[in-house]
Amino acid sequence: MIDVEDLIALVRNYNPRCNADLIRRAYAYGMKMHDGQMRKSGEPYFTHPVAVAAILTEMQLDDATIVTALLHDTIEDTRSTYTEVSQLFSPEIAELVDGVTKLTNLQLSSAQSQQAENFRKLFMAMSKDLRVILVKLADRLHNMRTIKSMKPEKQVQKARETMEIFAPLAGRMGMQWMREELEDLAFRVLNPEARNSIIRRFLTLQREAGDVVHRITADIRTELDREGIEAAVYGRAKKPHSIWRKMQEKDLAFSRLSDIYGFRIICRSVADCYRILGVIHGRWRAVPGRFKDYISQPKSNGYRSIHTTVSGRDGKRVEVQIRTGEMHEVAESGVAAHWSYREGVRGRNPFAVDPAKWIASLTERLDEGDHDEFLENVKLEMYSDQVFCFTPKGDVIQLPRGATPLDFAYAIHTRIGNSTVSAKVDGIRVPLWTRLKNGQSVEIITAEGQRPQASWIDIVTTGRAKAAIRRSLREEDRGRFVKLGQELARAAFDHVGKKATDKALRTAAKMLGCADDQDLLARLGSAEITARKVVEILYPELSIGRPDEVDDKRPVIGLQDDHLFRRAPCCQPLPGERIVGITYRGKGVVAHAIDCPALAEFESNTDRWVDLKWKAGRHAPVNTVSLELTISNDAGVLGRICTLVGEQKANISDLRFTDRKPDFYRLIIDVDLRDVEHLHMVMTALEADTDVAQIGRYRDMTRKP
Repeated sequence: MIDVEDLIALVRNYNPRCNADLIRRAYAYGMKMHDGQMRKSGEPYFTHPVAVAAILTEMQLDDATIVTALLHDTIEDTRSTYTEVSQLFSPEIAELVDGVTKLTNLQLSSAQSQQAENFRKLFMAMSKDLRVILVKLADRLHNMRTIKSMKPEKQVQKARETMEIFAPLAGRMGMQWMREELEDLAFRVLNPEARNSIIRRFLTLQREAGDVVHRITADIRTELDREGIEAAVYGRAKKPHSIWRKMQEKDLAFSRLSDIYGFRIICRSVADCYRILGVIHGRWRAVPGRFKDYISQPKSNGYRSIHTTVSGRDGKRVEVQIRTGEMHEVAESGVAAHWSYREGVRGRNPFAVDPAKWIASLTERLDEGDHDEFLENVKLEMYSDQVFCFTPKGDVIQLPRGATPLDFAYAIHTRIGNSTVSAKVDGIRVPLWTRLKNGQSVEIITAEGQRPQASWIDIVTTGRAKAAIRRSLREEDRGRFVKLGQELARAAFDHVGKKATDKALRTAAKMLGCADDQDLLARLGSAEITARKVVEILYPELSIGRPDEVDDKRPVIGLQDDHLFRRAPCCQPLPGERIVGITYRGKGVVAHAIDCPALAEFESNTDRWVDLKWKAGRHAPVNTVSLELTISNDAGVLGRICTLVGEQKANISDLRFTDRKPDFYRLIIDVDLRDVEHLHMVMTALEADTDVAQIGRYRDMTRKP
């Protein structure tokens, strides 16, 4: 057990002007009150309050909180009273000890209705003084560290309670280190086999790959030194439970997980943070969709940092966090940073959040609503996989993480979702792609005549909303597809000297299994059926003499009979471009563009090179190419882009947004094309549109054959 002078020394490390006499008196009083009491492990009971106090010194907390830790079990477990503690120490400390006592008596893992009321009491206690929950979290952390002395059934109960309540609460308060340790300690009890399996895999990985963390840390330091940036770099492997959760969420085996290493760069200024980001992205390829700027948009608990994920050594993904020293203090202590001391002075960290404002955001609805509603909307506020929002009438709408006001509208009713024009969140008008947070009030504004837009598919996250939008778009687009189909049919029939009469179209529709001629035209317009196929089925004799079609399975010359053929996904070469083949064991020959950077790694293996060239003739439109576009964020622009691609007889096989801003979108479109000439036609048509600011070919060199 830590003796009183050692404990005081821990406090003096960050607060030389601490009240040592107060701590000595509390230490002596606590030891006297707990005299003769023993823990399950057989140790004197007072070792526990002292250990809790020591944990709180790591967060550099004030004297009152340290003393509360030493006395936190006295009112509950000894003859001590509230009045006595108040007289001997102070009313402030007595209030804190009483608050911790009340939290200890709450059975947070009890039946649903009682649990809801207990959570109400938990948050009410937190709202009076947040230091109460800091002591309680430290209390739970030490209990979890020494949980082996408990009975197995008690261990499981406490571990589940920790995983479901205390660990998420620590995370919400910004104390990420405590959340990770609580989760890992609970994980050890709840699923020891899984935890041991992950640890064994880590050891195997280290034996095979060496010290990856040390190597990448050294690489980062080298790049920063080259740019003259002074910063500290730290790296580590992620915790077993963090890896396990990612495996469960993404349904991946350990061997397929990539970003299992995390790196932290701590610098002097905000300007250095962004300079370092530029250095990291300049040296390593950034992973799309994995960048977050919490400096310009801090979290509600004061957390600020830049997060990015890059492909590091050997293609391994690593997460990099960039922040200043002051930001790091808040990132480590979260809301607790408000009370921290340094050199005897209360911390004045500009990034530390005001605890009163933070807790108000969680407890503003405590005076209204029934217990079950409170449990759903406050307890689950702590969890990141669900979002609970309110309608203007106070009804609760449950949505998945990442949901938007559009998801909210469709969750109420499909009719409301279809007619949505804008939304207000907590009374403020916001874009429809805004990600909703727990406890927000959402008002949907509708208009008669409004219809879903194609871009909504990429805004919503729920299956219900996506299905409703697609259904509406099909119905709305049918008329447009019929008109487009009429033009395609007319041009195709004119090309062979025939007329696209109603009778001819009805005959073709019957032969192709369509409901009627309108159904045939709609399928023509939506590219489900080609106009040439309609002409050929009516006039098969006219197909003689047309250009030879190239077999899309073997579209190149130079393959051996037993060779399989594929286009490289990194450079996506097209017929008409110079190519070279590389043999891959078990994969046949993969064609790369002659200028593909991936070919550099095969320079010394010339025996794997195969001389290839595209066959002459008409290639099928099955060659996918990714295009990166920057377009105006305006109504109808995305729909017009898709129409332009369709008018060039090209099919969009995938579309994904990489960035959304108030005035523009950045997106990647996968288009199925015949050849390089077809690509030129599509890009020219798109580039001519006034709302297309930039267009280029997108090549992802992280994609391996």
